Amino acid sequence: MRPFSYNTAAELFPAAIRKKKRAGFAYRRFGTAAEAVRFAIEELPADSLNGAYLQVEEARFDQSGIRSLYESEAFPLPRRPRPAASTEDKADAA
Repeated sequence: MRPFSYNTAAELFPAAIRKKKRAGFAYRRFGTAAEAVRFAIEELPADSLNGAYLQVEEARFDQSGIRSLYESEAFPLPRRPRPAASTEDKADAA
């Protein structure tokens, strides 16, 4: 298998949001896979990302594959900073 190229055009097929009457995000084409990955992780609601897939040439990536691409050291775009967990969130986790 050849290395993944973040510069290749990509298509994102998000899952429909079934709980809401309005549709979720529809099919979207991106100039680069990096843009598609960042959009999927940072912009899509969690319920749309669940069941979504990314098509890059002949390769297809599900939610966990998209997340792996985003978290990879090779990811070329700046990532949105993660918000610090509040003290309430930490207490709930305990």
